[in-house]
Amino acid sequence: MDHHQHYRLSVGVPGLDEILDGGLLPRQAYLVRGDTGTGKTTLGLHFLQEGVTQGEPVLLISLMRGEAEIRRHAASLGMSLDGVTFLDLSPTPELFSEMQSYNVFTPSDVERGPISQQISGVLAQVHPRRIFVDALTQLRYVATDEYDFRRLSLSLLRFLTGGKATLLVTSETMEYASDASLKFLCDGVIDLCISSYGRTVQVTKYVGSAFRFGTHSMHLEASGMVVFPRLEAEQPTIPFTGELISSGIPALDAMLHGGIERGLSTIITGPSGVGKTTIGMQFVKETAKRGERSAIFIYEEAYQPLVHRMTELGIPMETMIAEGTLAVIPVQPLRYLPDEFTALVRAEVEERHTRVVVLDSMRGYQLTLHGEDLTSHLYTLIKYLAGRGVTVILLNDVEMITGDFRATEVGISYIADNILFLRYIEVRGALQKAIGVLKKRMSGFEKTLREIDITQHGIEIGPPLLDMRGILLGVPEWVHPDKAGE
Repeated sequence: MDHHQHYRLSVGVPGLDEILDGGLLPRQAYLVRGDTGTGKTTLGLHFLQEGVTQGEPVLLISLMRGEAEIRRHAASLGMSLDGVTFLDLSPTPELFSEMQSYNVFTPSDVERGPISQQISGVLAQVHPRRIFVDALTQLRYVATDEYDFRRLSLSLLRFLTGGKATLLVTSETMEYASDASLKFLCDGVIDLCISSYGRTVQVTKYVGSAFRFGTHSMHLEASGMVVFPRLEAEQPTIPFTGELISSGIPALDAMLHGGIERGLSTIITGPSGVGKTTIGMQFVKETAKRGERSAIFIYEEAYQPLVHRMTELGIPMETMIAEGTLAVIPVQPLRYLPDEFTALVRAEVEERHTRVVVLDSMRGYQLTLHGEDLTSHLYTLIKYLAGRGVTVILLNDVEMITGDFRATEVGISYIADNILFLRYIEVRGALQKAIGVLKKRMSGFEKTLREIDITQHGIEIGPPLLDMRGILLGVPEWVHPDKAGE
């Protein structure tokens, strides 16, 4: 196998390189497709700039925009095109009056005509390792029919990749004309799309290489293109040990037979205001005591009120944040695309070695998905984190305050390893709270429920409620009516 088949060329966009299994295979032709404004030219500029950074000779052949316009676009992104050789073949009136000049792209005619001489001359002078052609579909305007367009395109692709160059070409999607022939002719195809939910990128073809399937979130920012690869569940890199993480509350640990296992997922579920966040922060507090880092992603509650409320309950969030054992990350769910959010989680885990991740709450997380399937996204996220030994705590809101019991209302209970639930109950006309364990995959757990109260001194959990029944209905009754007055 040739050396160039092992080597990969970075496209200059790290997230896209990851989707392409490390980058582009050299000496092949790749097609970038998309409507106007989807970022095709921007991607090509990243490709060329990366080549300049690597000390490679690079060439830009423009069949649509003039050099001055492209340089203005690059400058707006903060890109320097110093080191990029331009061949401006954009359609001027004079060029279009000599339509037959495009026929020089046939292999037998490459030495004829003024345009072929320009291409041959610049190739001989620059010996480029990267060539970007923007946009190849401009050949349609001089081709006599679809067959002629295909013939011209194939000739140009073969001519430009005949040396040692890797070729990136763009095509404009058109309602009246398909670019299917270009997809067939190129070794790889990258689709750029934009919708009401945001921008995406998808690799639909890559000859000779694996790649990451599916659509991936993408932004065009002031500095250019940013791609967020879709998360994939990974094989475990950290073995499961069964080590227990304490809540720091003896009664709660007793209910959990010692705590929750490191690297597993736990859902804490219940109606609003019942104490889910406070319970979750207890595990975060104990994690900080071990010198390990946690990250809590908050969707509904504001940062400062949360810090103040937890401090009042004896959970020193400001100290933990200052010491680096806690990150509190506010998330505006409608602002984020699905893969963009998981990139935040990955950064915490892979770059900052976070050991506990808390999502507060599931409804906020669901909004980041913009209608995509919650179960599949959550499953992948949990499996990814479990593979890295990260403990996951999911805080889930249920709307039913009393009445028929439901662990969750979004069908995710089977995904979690542990489920801890809280309920409001009415006792002698007073509103109280109860806590119980519904599921614990790796061990037994206490089957009874207990009363829980959140006071100014913290969380207080009482003894098992052995003399009451109907607690899950929210309106319990005494097993022995004579105790009702006690």
